[in-house]
Amino acid sequence: MKHTILVINDSKAIRFLLQTILSKKYNVISFPDACSTMQWLLRKNIPHLIIADPQLPDCENWELISNLHNSELYGRIPVVILSNLTEEESIVKCSEYSNVFKSFSQPFNPLELLEATENIVQAKNSHATMLPA
Repeated sequence: MKHTILVINDSKAIRFLLQTILSKKYNVISFPDACSTMQWLLRKNIPHLIIADPQLPDCENWELISNLHNSELYGRIPVVILSNLTEEESIVKCSEYSNVFKSFSQPFNPLELLEATENIVQAKNSHATMLPA
């Protein structure tokens, strides 16, 4: 069974690009806003990884990332950030959230994002198999 990657980005082009590069290895679910994302999550869907733009049109900047980070249910899901911040700004902002594993400034290299996604999912799986029953 394929792992599920949740993509949250208001750009249709970026959602299409991520769907294209990730769908060979992963089940990709994507949404353009926080509201649709939360509706999907509230139906007890738990992705293995979230790739998100922290600046969504229907909520304050970083609000969704903060809510995920503070959630008992979703706080352990690894997050990859795609933002318009500079690399330095992104590093500082992402350090506030323990569930953010990687960040990319736009424009980003899709192959680097794919590699990071694979590494995070693989590391999460390795860690999960080492946990005591």
